[in-house]
Amino acid sequence: MILWVALLTAHCCLGLNGAAAEGTGLDRIEKCSTRCSQGLHCKAKPDYIFHPPCQEAAGGLNTSSVFHNISFSTVMMCEGRQKCSLQLRIKTALQLTESIQGVSICTMTAGMMMSCRILKFTRSSGKRMSGLQVEVENDCTSVSPNQRVQVVVKTLPSYCGITWTGTYNAPACISEDMRRHVPDCITGRLSYNVNPVRKELSVSVSEMMEDHNYNLRLCYKDFLCSGAGTNLLIKKEEPVKSVTLPYSRPVPCLCIEGWSAVMDAPRVQVCPFKDRLKELWFGITFDPLEETLSWELVCPVATVVALCQTRKDGVCVDLPNASRNVSRGKIRFTEVDPHPQLCVKFTVGSQFWTRCPFADGRLQAWDVVVTRQRDREQVAVTSRINATFSVGLCVTSAGPAGCQINKTHRVHVGENEAVGLNLSDELRSSCVQVRRLDVKYTATVIHCVEQRNRTAHRRHVVAGGTSWDLIWAFVPVGVCLSGIISVTLLLHVLLTVYLRRRKQRGNEKQKDPPHDCVVPATHQHGGILIPDSPLCGNTEKANLLSE
Repeated sequence: MILWVALLTAHCCLGLNGAAAEGTGLDRIEKCSTRCSQGLHCKAKPDYIFHPPCQEAAGGLNTSSVFHNISFSTVMMCEGRQKCSLQLRIKTALQLTESIQGVSICTMTAGMMMSCRILKFTRSSGKRMSGLQVEVENDCTSVSPNQRVQVVVKTLPSYCGITWTGTYNAPACISEDMRRHVPDCITGRLSYNVNPVRKELSVSVSEMMEDHNYNLRLCYKDFLCSGAGTNLLIKKEEPVKSVTLPYSRPVPCLCIEGWSAVMDAPRVQVCPFKDRLKELWFGITFDPLEETLSWELVCPVATVVALCQTRKDGVCVDLPNASRNVSRGKIRFTEVDPHPQLCVKFTVGSQFWTRCPFADGRLQAWDVVVTRQRDREQVAVTSRINATFSVGLCVTSAGPAGCQINKTHRVHVGENEAVGLNLSDELRSSCVQVRRLDVKYTATVIHCVEQRNRTAHRRHVVAGGTSWDLIWAFVPVGVCLSGIISVTLLLHVLLTVYLRRRKQRGNEKQKDPPHDCVVPATHQHGGILIPDSPLCGNTEKANLLSE
């Protein structure tokens, strides 16, 4: 019982150690070797590619009865910190018989010749362990990261029909262990800072290959990463492994690429602007002579490009048959009318962006002009080029159609000309819809006359009635105000005349008596007025008169 517990504990410990080793990295070996079960002596040596013809197997021998539990794994054989290689470990269980003298293991990879090894048993140990199940293991087959290997296991001598074939994929350079120690996986680690004002990337490199220089550049990532500038070299002697890379546009596929300065070195790519999809929707060009709108997708992104017309509520409605699917390269729309309401919509998945290259109106070729004459709106189509238009009468509705056409007319407008549209009584109760006919993609302009004309007529009538009422109301008021003003002016004139005459009389009185004598008052005495108290002048004359 105690023995069983000890065996179970040892098995659990071995399982945990294996899991820990698998989690931390690949198993390490100092050198490759061949191992057989205890008591079975075996020796490995290279085998020839061209084998002799197979022999007929003895009775009862077949593949399923000879080979059991064939397994593959990868181990790492290291000669230094950054000098490790990957080895394929092949392990098989074999039902040994006297007719089996060993095992042949052959491996083959794409573009490479087949490589074989023989694991031969000694005659004495083979006889001694005949009839038993033995294990054979070999880890001397070199493989590269992410390499697909075909493995063929045969008996020695080779018996017809007793062959086991399988495939194995070596691990890729995704584990941290391999990225630090296997030269085929050492790319260096890149870190960066973005300066959007100066449009520069400051890049630092760590964990690069020892004793080797390092290359850095900017590139546009697609099937390959095509260069977007010159390569910069960081020399191994430099203590600070950093450079500054200028960029022009922060598009999603603009990446930093780095690799060691050795032949066929693996490369690492970091894309700082991978989420900046909105930067792709610039660079729309238009040729006014060819009437061609073009745009080139800089980065490989599955995009739906469509022409649309903006409405007053800001929604851009797709034009019929005006969408293209593109993932790379240039796209063109021919016979495009450069109207300000015509825009381009870019859709990626559930996101979309709208760009309106003609919004400023500089390239606008035609327009619907409305003027007012004799209280009526005069609608005309003006054009800077020779063009043909469809002018239709429509009635607005709340549905998706917007304006339902009742009747259309074909109108030709010459270069720098204007053609007026005669607004009949029928037209004044609906809308005008104008659309250019000599191009594939154009905007549709709708002008509704009903509301403006009726409102203008109503305002005219109301304004006329109100003016007459105001005239009759202000006539009496005006008469009264005129009378008041006339009386006021008359009183002002009389007052002015009175004040002037009074001033003249005062001046005359001042001239008669002496300037230095004033008799303030007089009293009657015997019928003669005599001053009470003369203040100055001839006092004797005053006294004589009093006597």
